[in-house]
Formats: sequence, structure tokens, C-alpha cells
Amino acid sequence: MKQDLKQDLKQDQQNGLKPAMNPVYRGRLLRHRLGMLFSFLAMALGLIVLMWILLTLVIKGFGALNLGLLTQNTPSPGGDGGGLLNPIIGSLLMVGIATAISTPIGILAGIYLAEYGEESKLAQTTRFVTDIMLSAPSVVIGLFVYAIYVAHAGHFSGWAGTFAISLIAIPVVVRTTDNMLKLVPGSLREAAFSLGAPRWKVATMIRLRAVKAGVVTGVLLAVARISGETAPLLFTALNNQFFSTNMNRPIANLPVVINQFAMSPYTNWVSLAWGGALLITFSVLLLNILSRTLFSQKIPG
Repeated sequence: MKQDLKQDLKQDQQNGLKPAMNPVYRGRLLRHRLGMLFSFLAMALGLIVLMWILLTLVIKGFGALNLGLLTQNTPSPGGDGGGLLNPIIGSLLMVGIATAISTPIGILAGIYLAEYGEESKLAQTTRFVTDIMLSAPSVVIGLFVYAIYVAHAGHFSGWAGTFAISLIAIPVVVRTTDNMLKLVPGSLREAAFSLGAPRWKVATMIRLRAVKAGVVTGVLLAVARISGETAPLLFTALNNQFFSTNMNRPIANLPVVINQFAMSPYTNWVSLAWGGALLITFSVLLLNILSRTLFSQKIPG
């Protein structure tokens, strides 16, 4: 729009007309300024709300940060002190195993979509299902795992929670890998084919290696996505007040503990909930910073 305004202004000056005399110019300039004003106000409103949320979280969360938060288990109802050691360990176990499950599946599926997606109806169907899973509410995935796993096993478990968040992470890795591989120049593939490289080696040793930083970024974003999911874990892993690493039984995890403690009438529990929320927020923020800085690189070509 600015380019068009400059061209009109230049043409008017060549014709000996002042900009104020041109009603078309004045109308377009007015709409341009109104659009910029509304855009700035929307940006300012979003930043104000975001900073308000973060400031509230930091003020209330820092009050609960101490060594006991990381070294003690969750306290009994109405008890003093305590910490979040057991939910931290439980979350690390589930998120770590879910990442180990979703990463190879997501990367291999992304390679298949990028390499054979234009030729196979199965790939097109897979891409469509992946898009649906990306937009599906996480509570639906939790209910799905509850119906096919928890209901038949007869008890909640850490494995059920791991499978649920794995289903959330896989579509993120698939779409990221697919999109990154499509950015590799076709000339790179043609050069590899001209040297006699088979298609599977071109896909894994050349295309994937060229965008490995982008793929790692997708994995980190998937980890950040599943780290704070609460709804699926309410139907799968549930919670455990005591320290346990038995993945075949209910296991403590930060999202569910935060949800439970934040709604409790006990001041100590509410304070621990703020501390846990701050831990998750800083963890997700750190993962996003890593994904955008340490693993950032330009795509060849």
C-alpha cells in the first residue's frame, strides 16, 4: 500500500497537483493510517495481557521457589512445607518416554510424506489425518486412550499418560519434518540422483541432513507442547501423592498437581501450584529459546 501511495504521489506531482487536492489519495491515506492504528492497538493489547499474565505468574511463583520445592514430595492436605519432587520426576519420565516414542515415528512419517506424498494416496490421507490431530482438543485424545487402554487395564497408569501425550507430539513432529524437507532445493536431490544414490539414501542422508536443525526444532516444539498438557493426563495417568517411578500405576505429574492444588482450599497447596506453574513456564520458554537460537540455521540454496 505504501508503494502505491508513493507512485500516486509522484504522478500527482508530475501533473502539478498537490496531494491534498487528490481525493483518492486522501481516502487511501486515511484508510492506511486507520489500519496501522488498529494494528498497533491490537498488538499493544496482546502484549499488555501477556505481560500481565507473566508478571502475575512471576510474582506469585517466585514466592514458592526454594530448595524444598525440588527435593521434597507433595505434602498431605493441610500440611506445611513439602515440594514437587514426585510430580517433577513423573513428568520427566512421561515426557522423556513420549519424546523417545514420537520422535522416530514423526520423523520417518515426515520423510515419507515429503518424499512420496505427491505420488501416494496413503500419504495424502496421512497428511489429512495429521492435520486433524493437530487441531483436535487434547481432552479427546485423553478420552481415546482411556477407552482403549485404561478401561481395559482397569487402572490408571503412567504408560497410558505417555501414550496420550505421544499422540499429541507425533503430528507436530510429522508436519515440521514434512515442511522442512520441502524447503530443500530440488537441484540437491537431482545432483544426488545423478550420482547414482538410491532414493532412500537421498531422503535420509542428504535431505534430512540438510534440514536437521529444523527437524530438531520441531521436536523441541513438540516437547514444549506436551509438557503442560493437563486434560489427557486426567484420564490416563491421574496422580499419585507419593513418590513412585512405577509406570504401570498412577504417577504424579506437574500439570495434574497444579490443577489439583490450585483449586484446593489450602494456602500451602496454592503456593506450590504457583511454583509448579512457574517451573513449567520457564521450561517451555527455555525450549522455545533453544529451538530458535541454538538450532537455527539457513536452508541450503
